[in-house]
Amino acid sequence: MLQIAGAVCLLLWGVNMVSVGLNRAFGAVLRRVVSHSTSNRFKAFGVGIGVAIMLQSSTAASMIVSSFAARNVITIAGAIAVMLGADVGTTLAAQFMSLNVAWLVPVLVIAGYVVNNTMETSQYKHIGRSLVGVALIFISLGMIKTVAGPLGQSGTLHEILEPLSSQPVLATIISALFTWLAHSSLGTVLMYMSLVHSGVVPVALGFSLVLGANIGGVLAPVVMTLRDIPAGRRVPLGNLLTRAIGVVITIPLLGVIGPKIAEFDPDPARQIVNFHTAFNIALALAFLPFIGPMTRLSEIILPDRPRENDESLPRYLDAAAVSTAPSAALVCVARETLRVSDIIQRMMRDTLEVLRTNNAHLVQTIRDQERTVDGLYEAIKNYLVRMQALPFDDPERRRYKQIISFSINLEHIGDIIDHNLMEMALKKIRNQDNFSRQGFAEIADLHQRVMDNMVMAQHVFMTGDVKMARKLFEEKAVLRNQEMQAADSHFKRFSEGVAETIATSSLHLDILRDLRRINSYLALIAYPILEEAKALQPTRLKPPKTPKGKKGGASSKKDVDESGSHHEND
Repeated sequence: MLQIAGAVCLLLWGVNMVSVGLNRAFGAVLRRVVSHSTSNRFKAFGVGIGVAIMLQSSTAASMIVSSFAARNVITIAGAIAVMLGADVGTTLAAQFMSLNVAWLVPVLVIAGYVVNNTMETSQYKHIGRSLVGVALIFISLGMIKTVAGPLGQSGTLHEILEPLSSQPVLATIISALFTWLAHSSLGTVLMYMSLVHSGVVPVALGFSLVLGANIGGVLAPVVMTLRDIPAGRRVPLGNLLTRAIGVVITIPLLGVIGPKIAEFDPDPARQIVNFHTAFNIALALAFLPFIGPMTRLSEIILPDRPRENDESLPRYLDAAAVSTAPSAALVCVARETLRVSDIIQRMMRDTLEVLRTNNAHLVQTIRDQERTVDGLYEAIKNYLVRMQALPFDDPERRRYKQIISFSINLEHIGDIIDHNLMEMALKKIRNQDNFSRQGFAEIADLHQRVMDNMVMAQHVFMTGDVKMARKLFEEKAVLRNQEMQAADSHFKRFSEGVAETIATSSLHLDILRDLRRINSYLALIAYPILEEAKALQPTRLKPPKTPKGKKGGASSKKDVDESGSHHEND
């Protein structure tokens, strides 16, 4: 049994290598194809087949279309059609993997090695990983057949499996749970095929197990999207509903379907894979005409939350404004961007509380807010892209660029809070460390200055006030000096052997640095306003040195001094 378990793990590992490798090599291309190819259900169905064959995973396809549906890039109906195609595509991959092509294993390994090494700097090097993954699948299938052969003669095993053969519903449930844990319907179906080939599992029981694999394969995306907005959760839910309805209808008909599958190909192992393909094709044919009702059913089960109560949804991006006047659309997107800055401001305030109290629950709240910021940034970006063709005048064009810049900088600030400050907070929580009283006071003072500058940046963004922009610009130097003073004070306490300072030294300095980085992103909103007001010098670079004997050498130092003095505050 241990050998079978090892072979199964090798099989699942190989399937994962294929999926990850192809996703990294072609994922970006496939995402573009999916987002532009769902104009009708049949086209979307074909795209789904191609995506699943390329990614070797209906779960990966489900996550792609769910994220697009959540951002309104594609419709729910188009996304469900893609998933029907993706489920058929995985069965075609299983058909290929079930072929007896052991001679291909060394070819795949050699080709994978060569591709991975010759394309080391290209994303297509991951194709090599996928080729090796396919070789591992063939090797593991051969191992399962070899190791499981003697088990076919085990009376004890037959006694265990006999009740399952007469209880197809129980077998389906057990298989669904196993497939969900394995996160690979392709891998489990191939495993069942090998066990049937070895005589360990009867063909009739294999059919029930395959039905369970079809249910379990769609459970993973349902669970993985539980925290998404309703639009993103409807796609895996719709896919689960189609699977469940198909399984409920098929289980009573297994006695009729089995002989028909055997007529097509008497080989027991081939019957398992053919049944898997036939089931998914039948589902696609049955449900493609009824995607509309399935979409409405998913909307009834998962209704949209009221927009005013759902922070993750944009509130001010009026689609009609894009087709009316540039000024109206600019006001809409500016208001939404300001709302994002309010969320960032709340994240910043909560960050200091986390550092003060070691509240792990609040860390998760901040990270949830960062996901909201990412979603809103995507919505703002898509709205701005749609505005590109509008007839802007010069002030509107400048405002358009200003909004782009501020929204990008806010998204970067969210990333710093999530990936840097929260990681350091979790490290502090795990180690149960505490800052010294003076050390935390320095962090709090710097944090408060950043918070004040954030309010100032919002004011500059909304009003374009030159005087306020100049003050925000000058705050960069003030805050940098405050950071340096805090660092000097920290090193002094460190040299004095203060225990809390020694324990939190790296955290303290990294937090100071990240607060300064956040402030730098805030100050960027001032640059275009000051440039338009001609309050900035064109460059702070030193003039190039003039070769000896050439004119201009005597005046170069003077030019440097005059141009450099302005930028002390930058």
